[in-house]
Amino acid sequence: MPDIRPSRRAVLRLTAAGAVAGAVASTGLAAIPAYADEIDYTARKTFDDWDRLFQQGGPGQPDQPNDNSNRDGRSGMLAWSQSYVLLGLVRMYEKYRDTHYLDRLIDNVDQVLSVRDSERGVKDYRGLSLPAWRADHPYTTGYATLADGNGQPLLDLREALSYAEDTTITVTAGTRSDTFSVQLVNTFNNRTVAHTDLSLDPASPDYAVSRIYAAAPGPLQLTAVDRRAVPRAGAVPRLGTYPMHCEPVIFAVHTGMITYPIASFARIVLTSPALRRRYLRKAVEYLVACREAVAVHDWEYRDGGYLIWPKSQPLAYDGCEQPLNQSVGLGQTLVELALATRDREYRRKVAAMGRMLAGQLAVDAGDAYLWHYWPTGGRIYDGFVKTGDPETDVSIFTPSGGPARQFEDISHGAIDVEFAVRAFRARLAFTAQDMGRIARTFTQNVVGTDADGLPVIHTTVAGTTVGAPSVAQQAPRWMQANARDPRVHTQCLALYNRYQPTPERDGRQAIDFGWLLANVAYLNWAR
Repeated sequence: MPDIRPSRRAVLRLTAAGAVAGAVASTGLAAIPAYADEIDYTARKTFDDWDRLFQQGGPGQPDQPNDNSNRDGRSGMLAWSQSYVLLGLVRMYEKYRDTHYLDRLIDNVDQVLSVRDSERGVKDYRGLSLPAWRADHPYTTGYATLADGNGQPLLDLREALSYAEDTTITVTAGTRSDTFSVQLVNTFNNRTVAHTDLSLDPASPDYAVSRIYAAAPGPLQLTAVDRRAVPRAGAVPRLGTYPMHCEPVIFAVHTGMITYPIASFARIVLTSPALRRRYLRKAVEYLVACREAVAVHDWEYRDGGYLIWPKSQPLAYDGCEQPLNQSVGLGQTLVELALATRDREYRRKVAAMGRMLAGQLAVDAGDAYLWHYWPTGGRIYDGFVKTGDPETDVSIFTPSGGPARQFEDISHGAIDVEFAVRAFRARLAFTAQDMGRIARTFTQNVVGTDADGLPVIHTTVAGTTVGAPSVAQQAPRWMQANARDPRVHTQCLALYNRYQPTPERDGRQAIDFGWLLANVAYLNWAR
């Protein structure tokens, strides 16, 4: 009997058309599902096989710290890799109700909690050892201390551009005996900065602190501070090369991404009499851990429902509001804690964050929502300038910056959507109309078709530039919106069937393929 199955390309066209237009019945092939040549992304076996593969090693393993002391030499692995493994396990449990996934999650969470700063005895830039997970290179400000021949600190050079530890500083003699020159070369960003004939005399027009401030932020977002108790003329730093070292910071978004699935486990167990009998001790332990971790960021929270980076925090935009996704990234955990504990303070914060995010959403011509990466009306969105004195500047490490008004990208936007839908389902924020508009953002703006009728993804919520396959691979993280419009799942599956992501081909990147487990879990979850 001849094989009358249409080609994969033809089916992809049909799937995309059905997803975008909502109808393919006229083709006579509406009953034929989209398929991949070898992979069923909605199959439990696919997730399970790839979960076992992930456990064999690679970036983002649960026993590795979140800072760059891990085996990968790059911080953020727990936040941007392992967190997605944990979230995938939660969603797979919700789909199949098999406690295997809860047991797997416990195995990983116990290891994740064992590498909190407080457990390891390591400190953040303030000298505090806290029950959360610090990060450093490539995210935080890099410091290099120029010292004299006796090793006494003279001048700190501070680079706020990311990947600061890929910068080498070379100090050479100036044209006068009391001057020196510096050259900074960042090999990752391929940027170079040079300052010649600098002085450490505060009265000199070539005083290093003043000259570097006048040129800031510059290509490397460079600033300087005099380390001497009594600055005076005559000193020069030792000639030679100096490395940059990034100061450790605990990011709210990292805490949120890591603790969100952990808090979800606690909420699931505490609201199920059957699960409480087996998992109550772990649920209580994890609930305490999540409460302690989110409390680390109380000093960053503002009553308007957003977080800031306090001034002097060694980040590029200290003194400014955090991006939307970084505020509500922590908000995801707060939703789960509000449900698990009924604590009024968590409920109040979730409601405030919901109002904040809702206020950022604009309705487009298609009755979908648009929003930006940075909060509109904030310092970075509007831009800020130097005052002439670091003490009165908005930001120490970036004396002037912005405006930055880009639309939210779809990967970070998935965090916003996760928070919004979870807050809505908890009846703490947002409306049914909001949920419909968020779903339309995905079905109308984020996903489209190319000239061949195949599904494509756009890079932002505004539906502008077509994204690469790596962008499309993040689409199922919008699956919370599927409850409002099932085309979200259809479109995500069409994208996966087109681009065929696998751990072997697409997971060998800096953060490995934890993200793929979460996305495949979502394709199962909403099926």
